[in-house]
Amino acid sequence: RGLNKVFYYFFAFTIDFSQKFTKTSVFVILALHSRLCYTRNEKKADKSYRKILRRRLFCILRQAEMEAIVVIRWKVTIPELTGDAQRMAYLYFPESYGREPSRRYPVLYMFDGHNVFFDTDATYGKCWGMQEYMDRTRTQMIIAAVECDHSPDNGRLREYSPYTFSDPQFGLITGQGKHTMDWFVHTFKPYIDSRYRTIPDRRHTFIAGSSMGGLMSLYAVMAYNSYFSRGAALSPYLHATETEITGLIRQALIPPDTVLYMDYGSKELKAHPCALESFGRICSRLMEKGVLLESRIVPGGEHCEASWERQIPFFMNTLLYQP
Repeated sequence: RGLNKVFYYFFAFTIDFSQKFTKTSVFVILALHSRLCYTRNEKKADKSYRKILRRRLFCILRQAEMEAIVVIRWKVTIPELTGDAQRMAYLYFPESYGREPSRRYPVLYMFDGHNVFFDTDATYGKCWGMQEYMDRTRTQMIIAAVECDHSPDNGRLREYSPYTFSDPQFGLITGQGKHTMDWFVHTFKPYIDSRYRTIPDRRHTFIAGSSMGGLMSLYAVMAYNSYFSRGAALSPYLHATETEITGLIRQALIPPDTVLYMDYGSKELKAHPCALESFGRICSRLMEKGVLLESRIVPGGEHCEASWERQIPFFMNTLLYQP
C-alpha cells in the first residue's frame, strides 16, 4: 500500500499540464480514478491523501475535458420569449483553449445554433460545419450559438424579426427581435464573458446568421453596435421589413470601423426577384452610412445550410480582416 501511495502521488503531481494528453496520461488518469474509488472503501485510508488525490484528479480531468471537447452543449431558457421552455446553447472552443490558460479569445455569436455544428441537431439534417472549418483553419475564436424557437405557430419568425410584418404564407408575424437581442446582450453575453476567457469588448465581438438569422445579424450591427463591431448576414430576409430596416440604418449611430458581410445566392434570387431589389437598396443605404460592407451574389447559391457552409471562408475572412 505504501508503494502504491508513492506511485500515485508521483503521477498526480508530475503530469505536465502544459502538454496535450497522451495515451499514457489517459491511462494514468484512469488509474488514479480507480485508486481513488478503492481508497474510499478502505476503512483506515489516509483522509489527507484522499483529499489531495481527489483535488489533483479533478484538475487533470478538467483539463482533459477542455482539450477533448471542442463543442459543449447545455440548456438555456429565454423567459421573455418562451417562458420556462428549454432550448440548446452551444459553445465552440479553439484547440488552444486548454493549452494556453492565459490566452483570451474573440467571440462570434450565431443564430439557429442547432444548425451550426451538428448534422444530428440540424433542422434538415445538414449543418453549417462550423467546427470542421474552425479546426481545419485553426481559427482562434470562440463561437456561442443558441437554438431557435421551434414552436409551430411561427415561433422562429417572431423571435428573429425585429419588426411586425405580414407574409402571404405565414400571415401576421409579431416581431420580437428586440427581446431576442436584449437577452443576447444582457443575459447570454455576460454569462459567456463571466465564465470563459473571452475578449468582451465591442471590437472583438461579432454576430452572424442566415435567412431570418441574417436579418437579425443586420439588425444587431445597426441597433446594438455598442456590442457588435462586425457581422455577417447570409441570405437575409429583407423585403418584408425593408422600410423599417432602412429607417434604422438612417437613424443609427455607426462608428467608422463597423464591418458587415452580406450575400445572396443567385438561385434563390431567381426564385424571389423582389429580394434582389431590396438587397441592392439596403446595400446602398449601408454604404451611404459609411459601413465597411462586403456584398456578394453567390454563383449558384441556394437558400440552405449546404450553400451557407460554402460561404464560411468568405464571411470569416471579412470578420477577421485586419488592414
